[in-house]
Amino acid sequence: MEPSTVQRLSGWGRFPVQTCRVFRPEKRSSLPGILASEAEPSYIARGLGRSYGDAALNAAGAVISFERLNRLIAFDSTTGVLECEAGVTLAEILDVFLPRGHMLPVTPGTKFVTLGGAIANDVHGKNHHRVGTIGNFLLDFRLLTTAGDEITCSRERQPDVFWATVGGAGLTGLLLSARIQLQQVETAYVRVDTQKAPHFEEAIAVMTESDHLYDYSVAWIDCLARGKALGRSVLIRGNPAQKGDLPARVGDPLRRHRGTERSLAFDFPSGVLNRFSVGAFNAAFYRTHRNRPGRIVPIESFFYPLDSIHGWNRMYGRRGFVQYQLVFPLETSRNGLTEVLERVSGSGRGSFLGVLKRFGDANDGLLSFPFPGYTLALDLPVTDGLLPFLKNLDAVVLRHGGRLYLAKDAVTAPDSFAAMYPRLEEFRAIKARLDPKNRLSSSLARRLGITP
Repeated sequence: MEPSTVQRLSGWGRFPVQTCRVFRPEKRSSLPGILASEAEPSYIARGLGRSYGDAALNAAGAVISFERLNRLIAFDSTTGVLECEAGVTLAEILDVFLPRGHMLPVTPGTKFVTLGGAIANDVHGKNHHRVGTIGNFLLDFRLLTTAGDEITCSRERQPDVFWATVGGAGLTGLLLSARIQLQQVETAYVRVDTQKAPHFEEAIAVMTESDHLYDYSVAWIDCLARGKALGRSVLIRGNPAQKGDLPARVGDPLRRHRGTERSLAFDFPSGVLNRFSVGAFNAAFYRTHRNRPGRIVPIESFFYPLDSIHGWNRMYGRRGFVQYQLVFPLETSRNGLTEVLERVSGSGRGSFLGVLKRFGDANDGLLSFPFPGYTLALDLPVTDGLLPFLKNLDAVVLRHGGRLYLAKDAVTAPDSFAAMYPRLEEFRAIKARLDPKNRLSSSLARRLGITP
């Protein structure tokens, strides 16, 4: 029997915290034995724990860590196709392949996630309006079912299992390995345009008019501003820099520029991030940014600004925080965002990490999050009254035809979730076929009613 330990775990938001048994296998061949032992009532895979809520937690059950299952298997330099184990991190992919001229086609706001976790949450990035999620670049994967069978899934081979697994929160099986298409790049830099918008509606108007000119588009948004400045934003948009864009001092165009990395070694005292401190930060952030075209920025600082501060989640104190990410359809985005921003600014629960992006077309993932519209992500400290406040925000999201992201969720109720994801029953049917005893489950899956 594979050795295990009992640990207190959380997601990156440090809320909730739960006791789980943890297995840390070093070989894929150990996984069938863990599942077959039935030592625990259920199991869920876990990468680096960068989902924010309880997606990779399993209270009174077991978690299987994939951190040691991180082998690179094969790479075709002609096609850019990489095959690797599910525990390989995006950081490791960048370390090896960016100097060779290949970049991740889609990346979230941190490189410290595993490929398996990225697939399970069908991650999106700053380029969804152009290329969609990481699932669009996934060629195939090997999946271990609870019956001990290894199956290969792709768009052509078992497509129903493929699209249930992409965005399926790890509930269809254990991802063993995957083949993904990397993107060829000339440099390790991005050419960035920065533009201020005094109100979120102007930010949306600018995105609608000109996002097609940019591969990458994101806006920082001030969630405490009110009135005529509601949702004032700084748009940060760019395209991959070409060799001719770089100043002569750069030298090797594919050399990574990591910048200075620091660690936050202590928890901030409770209440440091309040409406006054966050309001002051937001005002300074908006004031100090200016309209600036054509700035050359290293890939690391453009895609992963917070990765340079290890343990930045400790800024929210021991109680942690909830990252709340929603998407509204194009036709209701303005009204929906207005109501959410007014409620957030009126409550004083300001987030200095508010992010606004435009989504493009959805894919066929049964529980995949994005669809055409505008998405807003907020970091909200866990304080008294937060949970009922979020329940009220859920009602706003539902009223405007929106949905929430499973990788960030920590508190949503099952009826709200079912209303947000109309293909839930299709997913349940496929899961029941693959895992009739619900051996794969998580705290999130049970809380949302995905599994009993």
